Amino acid sequence: MNKQELKQRTKEFAHRCVKLAMTLPNTYLGNHIRGQLIRAATSVASNYRATCIAQSKASFISKLSIVIEEADESYFWLEFIIDEILLKKELVEPLLNEAEELTAIFISSRKTARKSNCQ
Repeated sequence: MNKQELKQRTKEFAHRCVKLAMTLPNTYLGNHIRGQLIRAATSVASNYRATCIAQSKASFISKLSIVIEEADESYFWLEFIIDEILLKKELVEPLLNEAEELTAIFISSRKTARKSNCQ
């Protein structure tokens, strides 16, 4: 998967998470998770874009670490939605899987970047 495809994939993940978050119940917990999920998922996309224009290997790795943290946090909130039975599991699972895949992709990218001599 190239940089442009990954930019698009993270952006689509953010859009899908926002749409899901907007269906959460209008309760204290639902509102809290809505904000947290939207923040984390959109951060995956925006911070990945920042990695694409990093000016050094160290900056690239640092920004990629943020992307990993935000993808994993998105996973947490999606899992929490299922745990609390706020939405049907079938609605959340595809995004949960995507968050897990994105996290794995970015962890692998960071390992590769740390081993290589070039970005």
